[in-house]
Amino acid sequence: MPQLLRVQNFNVSSDGIGAGADQSLERPFGHLDPAELFAWAGATASWPMRTEPGGSRGLDDYLVRDYRRDIGAEIMGRNKFGPQRGPWQDDEWRGWWGDEPPFHTPVFVMTHHERPSFTLSDTTFHFVAGEPAEILRRAREAAQGKDVRLGGGVTTVREFLDAGLVDTLHVAVSPVKAGSGLRLWDSPEELLDRYHLDVVPSPSGVVHHLFWRR
Repeated sequence: MPQLLRVQNFNVSSDGIGAGADQSLERPFGHLDPAELFAWAGATASWPMRTEPGGSRGLDDYLVRDYRRDIGAEIMGRNKFGPQRGPWQDDEWRGWWGDEPPFHTPVFVMTHHERPSFTLSDTTFHFVAGEPAEILRRAREAAQGKDVRLGGGVTTVREFLDAGLVDTLHVAVSPVKAGSGLRLWDSPEELLDRYHLDVVPSPSGVVHHLFWRR
């Protein structure tokens, strides 16, 4: 089986925006409220941060459970890792996720400013520069036969889409309007020259867009 590059549970607003303006330490998604954007996932029975029993089943829950299936490495952009820009001032910042990151695999953080790798729990973060194809090659080596997840943010997903490297793409369109920010698309139809598409509305109000290569 080939190693796929998968985008999973990538959330955008109804106007195609995946991150708001003015990202900061206090607001990782800028002016967008992540509670609104990810409400569909947080309501599922399989949401990993659920502290009470219950939660929804159905397609939303399946897609939340599928997030970890057969993933051996993750690629993300620097702005998903943290709010800093330019050269690192120090190596103290270790991501938004605390001492137990949710990835459980090697993570390759794309940056023009490399820094030493470090490990938290069972996740090792590597800071790498280079073209998308080269970074994907390194991630596939680390994944040891499993698939690679492309975690975002918007700029990173667009970069790999433009390079023709993404095999499958799941975008959850939430019923909130952002108005401004980093836009994944003006319309999902922009990708139909390269991908098949199924559009599946959910009772939660989110609309799942499932793409796979033609």
